[in-house]
Amino acid sequence: MANTPTPHIGAIEGEIAEKVIMAGDPLRAKFMAETFLENPVQYNSVRGMLGFTGTYKGKRVSVQGHGMGIPSIGIYTYELYNFYGVKSIIRTGSAGAYHPDLKLGDVMIAIGACTDSNYGAQYNLPGTFSPTADFALARAAVEKAEQMGIRYRVGNILSSDVFYGDDAERWKEWQKMGVMGVEMEAAALYMNAARSGNKALCICTVSDSLVTGEACTAEQRQTSFTNMMEIAFDII
Repeated sequence: MANTPTPHIGAIEGEIAEKVIMAGDPLRAKFMAETFLENPVQYNSVRGMLGFTGTYKGKRVSVQGHGMGIPSIGIYTYELYNFYGVKSIIRTGSAGAYHPDLKLGDVMIAIGACTDSNYGAQYNLPGTFSPTADFALARAAVEKAEQMGIRYRVGNILSSDVFYGDDAERWKEWQKMGVMGVEMEAAALYMNAARSGNKALCICTVSDSLVTGEACTAEQRQTSFTNMMEIAFDII
């Protein structure tokens, strides 16, 4: 493709699969590639944002880091969809729970993504756009979670630009609207997918709860996060 390599991804045409699983932490992307993929080949190290392509149960899959926040995932997913011919992206990430029934290690399947970001303003729409997941991917994720017998919840999440907020109680305003929890990227992923006519889903593991104040240990993160990874690889 004429636009590859891009300023942020060093791959050339054909090195990235049409199906991509992403993680904010490039080292988590490396872990997923080494754990789930057969014969993974690294195609990117630009800015330390590692990317790999291999096979999973006979299907060709790439794994790519996307960094933290909407601006970062906005760049990587735009380039994947528009310059590398990617058709489907699943983000696997961590999230803070707003819902009192969500426990540490539970999986959140985000069918919608609210946001306090101004990312959508670029489309000059005559109203407010609702970023949503691909239904087929979301349904497949639910079916896989039930097969695995793990705790999960489906609903709306918040993709926030703010990690350290000035108002420590602001999250309760989102909670009252039924928002499950908060992360920092899904809304941009869903908007880029919509604009390019492709598929996207965000699956998150609850790493902490704003309701109870609990947070996962490093060991819990290592063992429980693999559930959402398995879901992603099986349904992509």
